[in-house]
Amino acid sequence: MATVKLLSDDELSPEARAVFDDIRKVRKSDFVNNFWRALAHDPKTLRRTWESIKEVMAPGALDPKVKEMLYVAVSIAHGCSYCIHSHTAGARAKGMTEAEYAEMLAIVGMAAETNRLVTALGVPVDDAFLVDAAE
Repeated sequence: MATVKLLSDDELSPEARAVFDDIRKVRKSDFVNNFWRALAHDPKTLRRTWESIKEVMAPGALDPKVKEMLYVAVSIAHGCSYCIHSHTAGARAKGMTEAEYAEMLAIVGMAAETNRLVTALGVPVDDAFLVDAAE
């Protein structure tokens, strides 16, 4: 259950409405999800977050599907059910296959296991893995 009311379009401030209009334009969809509807109570945070998401998730060195898959992996690590679901849907919309999803989950699970083991064992980082900033 939400900790704030999810605002309908009729309840938006003019500032929040402008952000929603941009979300719809950029995503080429009338759908604005609950995350944005919850953030709409604070138009400054809504705008800042939307601008950052647009920049980070825009095409760049990484393929948009890979960006969505990375978002899913981090969301799993942080236990964010909402982001797991929304970015899995986004990755699927960008072409992620079930085989890619299964492989990503296997990597996330393996990383979680080995991270816990290396932390518990206090394993020092190998010198070969360190980057010399002068190089």
